[in-house]
Amino acid sequence: MSGDGRPDLDAIEACFAAVVEGRVSRDAADRWAERWVVDDTLDWDELSWWALGLLYGIDLRVGPEEPYVHDDAQVRGWLEELRRRRAG
Repeated sequence: MSGDGRPDLDAIEACFAAVVEGRVSRDAADRWAERWVVDDTLDWDELSWWALGLLYGIDLRVGPEEPYVHDDAQVRGWLEELRRRRAG
């Protein structure tokens, strides 16, 4: 967390990892990210904003009781991409 209480990249990555590992539901991750995405008083670095944007909407489905728009493999890929981009 940063000094103003918002998540840092470690927290954002941890949220992604928790979804991939099944410890946090997609709905919970979406709601967590929403809080930060909709607060237009905050400035984000590019990587944090990218990752939060993916988490916000991670629970979207094709239709009621239908599969997720983004499957598990894609979500794992996002986590891997986040880790690659962090490593530089």
